[in-house]
Amino acid sequence: MKFVQKLVFALLLVLPLSAANAGQKDIVDTAVDAGSFGTLVAAVQAAGLVDTLKGEGPFTVFAPTDEAFAKLPEGTVETLLKPENKDQLVAILTYHVVPGKVMSSDIAGKNAEVASVEGSEISVDATDGVKVDNANVVTADIETSNGVIHVIDTVIMPKS
Repeated sequence: MKFVQKLVFALLLVLPLSAANAGQKDIVDTAVDAGSFGTLVAAVQAAGLVDTLKGEGPFTVFAPTDEAFAKLPEGTVETLLKPENKDQLVAILTYHVVPGKVMSSDIAGKNAEVASVEGSEISVDATDGVKVDNANVVTADIETSNGVIHVIDTVIMPKS
């Protein structure tokens, strides 16, 4: 029964994203329309990365949900959104982005260290489900006009 519940939950997450015209929208518009990435969208705006993520790409984005951001220690998000912490926010957000369009079928059954836009490497383990550092990919392969979004359940942090 737990599997069925997880499947239903996953479908509820992806259905708003997989509307017929979702492939025509860029990463930012797709995230906004999904309704479950309010914190991520606010952070992208505060970091000044909207134009970049609306750019040509392609990009692969590991997108933490609002629930993922809620797991952070209290006050973390508010602190990161302050103008004086913009550099740290940019580093965290760009760590969630990989140049190019990487679909789940490209990495199935593999372990890899992939370079993020931030510059650090992200550990990807696709041998049993998909883990990105310490986060689980809960919905994969949400195609956009300029890349792909993989929804994750935890905010990942650069190692440096």
